[in-house]
Amino acid sequence: MSFEQATIKVEHERQFAALQAAIRRAFAAEQVEKLLGRVQGQGLRIRDMDGLLKARVLESVDAELRSSGTTGEQLYQALTVSDQGQMREFYLSQIEEVPQQLRHKFSRIYQYY
Repeated sequence: MSFEQATIKVEHERQFAALQAAIRRAFAAEQVEKLLGRVQGQGLRIRDMDGLLKARVLESVDAELRSSGTTGEQLYQALTVSDQGQMREFYLSQIEEVPQQLRHKFSRIYQYY
């Protein structure tokens, strides 16, 4: 028997989709190294999504989010608790898809301690 994640309906679909798209763009192959460099430059850990949102790291690498007039943190705060949980899960899945050579290059930000 394999694990199946329960489907939970997203309540604030517009904000969820906007933040999800910004995260996807930030982790795109042509942007991810810049993103990791900004995380490292801020002295953050890659798994610290709240810290990244507060430091506006997504906005620094994603022109579309930057020009939207809203921040990643504002989008995230507009979500319900269950939507936020799903967004954190999506974000964590994105950081695990970063190519191994980049994860090694930025190993400090991938450390748990």
